[in-house]
Amino acid sequence: MKQLVRNVKIIGTGSYVPETIYTNEYLETIISTNAKWIEENLGIKERHIASPNQATSDLAAEAGLEAIKNSGLNIDDIDLIIVATTTPDRIAPSTAAIVQDKIKAYNAVAFDIAAVCSGFLYSMSIASQFIAAGVYDNVLIIGADTFSRITDWKSRDAVFFGDGAGAAVLSHGNVNEGFLALRLYTDGRGKWNFTVPAGGSEIPASHETIDNGSHYFQMNGRAVYETGTEVLPKAINQVLNDTGLTIDDIDYMIPHQPSVGILKKTAEIIGLPWEKVMTNMDKYANTSGGTIPILLDEVNKAGKLKRGDTLLFAAVGSGWTYGAAILKWS
Repeated sequence: MKQLVRNVKIIGTGSYVPETIYTNEYLETIISTNAKWIEENLGIKERHIASPNQATSDLAAEAGLEAIKNSGLNIDDIDLIIVATTTPDRIAPSTAAIVQDKIKAYNAVAFDIAAVCSGFLYSMSIASQFIAAGVYDNVLIIGADTFSRITDWKSRDAVFFGDGAGAAVLSHGNVNEGFLALRLYTDGRGKWNFTVPAGGSEIPASHETIDNGSHYFQMNGRAVYETGTEVLPKAINQVLNDTGLTIDDIDYMIPHQPSVGILKKTAEIIGLPWEKVMTNMDKYANTSGGTIPILLDEVNKAGKLKRGDTLLFAAVGSGWTYGAAILKWS
């Protein structure tokens, strides 16, 4: 189904990452890996790791407060909070409800969504539709994950992820600004290629699941690469077609940060010059739901974005979930 969203714009951004850093060289001391290989093949040099007393909601609250401040709104102006996370504080209540309490945004409805690395893109779509329909005026969306809590630090796959949170405030725009198109996709046939087997209703927590590491993420890296380089161009070309734009009209691509290899191959397929692809995985690795908003905040705060710039967002995550969006920056 075609999904065309108008008159909804981003008015503020924020981000937060923990202070502790694990460099590639440090990981060489605890697992069988190679720092140079990680940097050359994944584009990662280091990642930030939450302290033992930091939960996902703590990171999310910091990013959310910064985004609200950047937007010029007050906390009481926020009508809805959406938190995209794969690593919630608890099974219940929602991390969004915990964040609402931490930032004292008691006028806001709050809920979580689960779309893993595509979570922030899904949140943008949900928020845009609420605003376009006139249900809510100002929506705070947050992507936040502490993947260090579901990482087996004895596994070579530990190199891929870091912890962090990013946020944006969405509000009304005029016809010359904001989201031009959004496309979301899901393919559940890929559900086994990135998963956390235990801890849900299918395989409840037990001594056995803890002992065999079933609460850590499991990933088929080859499948992630092959799927990413197939579906990202598909989603991007669809939103270009929806808007009547060409790849030459894109000023910046702000994608999820799966690996530098996936992004370079995607840019090659769609014909986008690499210098237009924004990345920060060298500093943060893959922060899952936090990747797009952290990167957006960095690009915004660096002063790179000009009024009228055309931005392309794209992501692929477990499920499979994937999608793309085009926004006219204001």
